[in-house]
Amino acid sequence: MSRHIPIPPPVNEPVLDYAPGSPERAALKARLTEMAGTQIDIPLIIGGKEVRTGRTKQAVMPHRHGHVLATWHRAGKAETAQAIAAAHEAYREWSSWRWEDRAAVFLRAADLLATTWRDTLNAATMLCQSKTPHQAEIDAACEIVDFWRFNVHYADRLYAEQPISDRGIWNRVEYRPLEGFVLAITPFNFTSIGANLPTAPAIMGNTVVWKPASTAVYSSYYIYRLLEAAGLPPGVINFIPGDASAISDTVLHHADLAGIHFTGSTGVFQQLWRTVGENVAQYKSYPRVVGETGGKDFIVAHPSADPAALATAMVRGAFEYQGQKCSAASRVYIPDTMWRAMRKDVLDTIAGIPMGDVADFRTFMGAIIDQAAFDDIKGYVDHAKASPDAEILVGGECDPSEGYFIRPTLIQAKKPDYKSICEEIFGPVLTLYVYPEKEWDAVLRTVDGTSPYALTGAVFADDRRAVTQAMQVLRHAAGNFYVNDKPTGAVVGQQPFGGARASGTNDKAGSMLNLVRWVSARSIKETFVPATDYRYPYMHAE
Repeated sequence: MSRHIPIPPPVNEPVLDYAPGSPERAALKARLTEMAGTQIDIPLIIGGKEVRTGRTKQAVMPHRHGHVLATWHRAGKAETAQAIAAAHEAYREWSSWRWEDRAAVFLRAADLLATTWRDTLNAATMLCQSKTPHQAEIDAACEIVDFWRFNVHYADRLYAEQPISDRGIWNRVEYRPLEGFVLAITPFNFTSIGANLPTAPAIMGNTVVWKPASTAVYSSYYIYRLLEAAGLPPGVINFIPGDASAISDTVLHHADLAGIHFTGSTGVFQQLWRTVGENVAQYKSYPRVVGETGGKDFIVAHPSADPAALATAMVRGAFEYQGQKCSAASRVYIPDTMWRAMRKDVLDTIAGIPMGDVADFRTFMGAIIDQAAFDDIKGYVDHAKASPDAEILVGGECDPSEGYFIRPTLIQAKKPDYKSICEEIFGPVLTLYVYPEKEWDAVLRTVDGTSPYALTGAVFADDRRAVTQAMQVLRHAAGNFYVNDKPTGAVVGQQPFGGARASGTNDKAGSMLNLVRWVSARSIKETFVPATDYRYPYMHAE
C-alpha cells in the first residue's frame, strides 16, 4: 500500500450566514421552492441498481405535514439479503483499491457538496427535518464536508502508524478492512450522521448496508446520489430504508456481519448488542459494535457565572433545532440568587422565540419530526402541568394541526429527581432546578448521579477553582464537556464527539479513534537473511 502521496490538509468548511441580500440566501430560497414543488420517487439502491418494492411510505414536511415531498420504497428481508450480497460482491474490488483512490472519492464528494450540491443538501434537510437555514448549513453542508475531509486525513495518519524495524528485518502493519460487511443505522436528526456512519467504514475499505431513519429518507437519498456523483462504485454502500425489524433480523443473523455503526435510541442499541451477543458463535469474526445513543445533557452554573452568557447557552443549547439533538441541553442547575436576578429576562426571551415554517428565514425553531415524537414530548409537558412537583414557567403550547409544533418550554422542578429532569425527552423542553447558592458541592454530585447518560455537559463559572472542581467531579458525566459554552455544536477536527455510560461506546465520530474500529491490523515481519542453523550461540562447546 503506497504511503507517500500527500493528501490536501483538512480545513473546516466556512459556515455561510445567509444574510439578507447575500447570494447564498437567494440560491437557497430558489432551491427550496424548486424542491418543495417537486414530489419524487425514492427507490432502494442495491449494487448501484434502483429497486422498487411497491411497499411505500410518504416523506412529508414536519412543519407542513400535509405536504408530501416523496414516496419511498421500503426494504424487507429479501431486499436486505440482496444488499448483503451486493456488499459482498463489491468488497472484492473496493477493499483492494489503493488508499489514495478511495480517498479521492470522498474528497471529491466534499468539494461537490461545498459547491454545486450545497443548496440541494441544505434544502433537503430543511424540508425533510424542519431545520432552519443555519441549522441546515452547519449540519448538511459544513459538518458533512468536514467529516469527509478530516476522516481522509485521519485515515492517512492511521496508515502511517508503523512499528520499528531492527537490523536485518522489516516490520510493518497492514490495516485491513474488516472481513464481511458493516451495517450503518442512522437517525433523523442530523443529515451529517447519515453521511458519516456509512462512509467512515467505507473510507477504510469496507462495504456497507445502510438503513437510514424513516423520517430522514428524503435527505439521505440525496447523500447517496452525491456519493454516486463523486464516483463511489456500485455496492460499496447499499441504501435500504425500510422495515427496521426485518432489516435487523436479516443482518444480525448473517455470518458475515463484521460491524455495526449506529446512532439512535439507547433501547434499540442495547437490543442490537444483546442480539449480537446471542449470535456471536455464528459470526466469522467478532463484530465491531460502535454506537452513540441518548443524552440527558446538563448545564450547571456556579454563582460566579455570567448571567447573560448562561441565558444565551440555555436558549441556544436547549431550543435550537427544537431540542432534537442528542447533545441538547435538557437540564439546568442555577443558584437561587442568580435565578431571581435573571428570571424575567430568560422567560421573556423564551416566550419571544419565533417558530414556524423554516422557509421563512425569520424563524428560530421549526417543528418536531413526526406525530409519535410530538405525542411523546407532549406527554412530559402534560405531566408537568398536572404535577405538584413541577411548574411550567413558559411555553407548553402544543399544536399539531398544520405542523408538529411545540413551543419552547421551561419547566421548574421542585425536586432534583423530578421526571423531566431525569428522563431523555428529545424535544424543546428544558428543566430547571434552582439550588441554594451555598450548595455548589452538593449540586455537582446531583448532576453526576441524576442520569444514566454521559454525552454532553457544560459548566458556567468565572471562578477557576469552581471550573476545576466541576471538571473533576463530572469527569465521567460527559464525553464532551464545555466550559462557559452551550453543550452543543461540536465541530469535526476540534471537538471529537461521543459519550459513555448509557450514551454509547464513545468512539468519537470524526476522529482517528472511530476509524480504528473499521480496520483489522495484520503485523508483517520480513527477514532479509534468515537463520540457517537452529542452534543458538550459548549451545556451543567451551
